[in-house]
Amino acid sequence: MDTIKQEKVRRFEEFVDRRLKPDLVHAIAQRDKIFEQKKIFSDLRSNIENLEKNSVTNLKTLVNLGSEVYMQANVPDATHIFVDVGLGFHVEFTWSEALNYISAREEKIARQIEEYTRLIASIKAQIKMVCEGIRELLQLPAEPAY
Repeated sequence: MDTIKQEKVRRFEEFVDRRLKPDLVHAIAQRDKIFEQKKIFSDLRSNIENLEKNSVTNLKTLVNLGSEVYMQANVPDATHIFVDVGLGFHVEFTWSEALNYISAREEKIARQIEEYTRLIASIKAQIKMVCEGIRELLQLPAEPAY
């Protein structure tokens, strides 16, 4: 009987260590990537709004050529911008079109963050439930709730 309990406990622990914990780490990493995208779009939105507010038509800037090598660039018409829409494609937008696109992407990003947050909570609940099952199998006293 004791060896059966030990085998069950070992299987539960193995399930937590080999399945649930890696799934949790992966979900958190994916959500962090989406938070980075959210920040990029938020920064782009504020930059476009600043350009609109200051009525900027031409722009002098530094462009990263790669390996942290920069070159000064002059943009004679800053009323159109190129936005990376994914898969290596860039689309030319006016400022208002870009703001509309950014709003749509931010809504999608918010939904993705919610989905990953729910997934993370679900995985944590599963881990807690398995740990509670192990505790009951070993007949340990329940941890006090704070």
